Amino acid sequence: MVNCTTAAIDAHAKTSRVCAIRGDELLDERTLTTDPERIAAWLAEHEVARVCYEAGPIGFGLARELLARGHACEVIAPSLIPVLPGDRVKTDKRDARKLARMYQGGLLTSVYIPLPHVEAIRELVRVRDDARLDRTRARHRIGKFLLREGRKMPTTFWGPTRREWLQRQSFEHPAHAVAYDDYLTTLELMDRRIERIELAMSEAAEHPTVHDVVRRLMTLRGVRTVTALGIVAEVGSLERFATAGQFMSYIGLVPSEHSSGDSRRQGAITCAGNKHLRRLMIEAAWNNRSRPSVNRDLLRRHQGQDPRIVGHAMHCQRRLHKRWNRMQAKGKPHNKIACATARELAGFVWAIGTNQPLRTPAH
Repeated sequence: MVNCTTAAIDAHAKTSRVCAIRGDELLDERTLTTDPERIAAWLAEHEVARVCYEAGPIGFGLARELLARGHACEVIAPSLIPVLPGDRVKTDKRDARKLARMYQGGLLTSVYIPLPHVEAIRELVRVRDDARLDRTRARHRIGKFLLREGRKMPTTFWGPTRREWLQRQSFEHPAHAVAYDDYLTTLELMDRRIERIELAMSEAAEHPTVHDVVRRLMTLRGVRTVTALGIVAEVGSLERFATAGQFMSYIGLVPSEHSSGDSRRQGAITCAGNKHLRRLMIEAAWNNRSRPSVNRDLLRRHQGQDPRIVGHAMHCQRRLHKRWNRMQAKGKPHNKIACATARELAGFVWAIGTNQPLRTPAH
């Protein structure tokens, strides 16, 4: 591949720096408008065999346009681009040259380009995450306001009892009343916003391309529509991972390691890869604290599924609960237990999502 012409694009919203090289020869570099048609014409002019650019704010639109025009385009993971410790100068020109050289040498890692409808679902999943954060902030503001006024909210969670109590509160001073009403109205708007988004997610889960795998993942305890759809939207296709270990590594749930010679030391999880997917897995893993069971909701999700898939899900419950208890007996912190359990849950997600055969546990 060294003898073919490769190119790199340092892409921005308005303009992009392009660089084409062949071997050690710099063929051309210039600044173009970030217009797929203009960039495609430049690539054709120099007979570029492969082209890449860093993943960033411009998304995958440019890559899709170039691929549609017959150009082999890859999107590079920025976090995996090697950086020299002494490199303190950063310009578009230097970035494009560096990207082109490393791409030609095979030193870069590309990211998966999702299908347009999967990317649309991903945006819906992430906007729900943003809405949940906004609602958490709104709840904190109400709590701090009431604390300043010497009022303590009942119960430890935001259920009907606390909601009714909040509605009954009144204040003598008009300024306090206006401030409290604004906080409460904002919280109610956040609730309506999340309800609307989750309704849209339920409709998106019925899309023919994701419906089957979403229903299969929902056989797992702690994995309902929102979580299952989030997994599918963030991954795109579980089939692109050859093993469960690759999927765990992609989420960033595997231990970090520093080994040299005969010494081997493992540390905290790498936290590499997709943080949204990692959060979903850890949240679902907390459900395995309680003993294995099938409630009415989970039984409904099991109905109509292949017995082999249900067998995976039930084996997952038993294995994860056993691991949770074993680590808890050793005095491990709950957050560490949740991460370890989430790593094993990711293995079951991969197995169910890729229709792996059920392996009978050894006795």
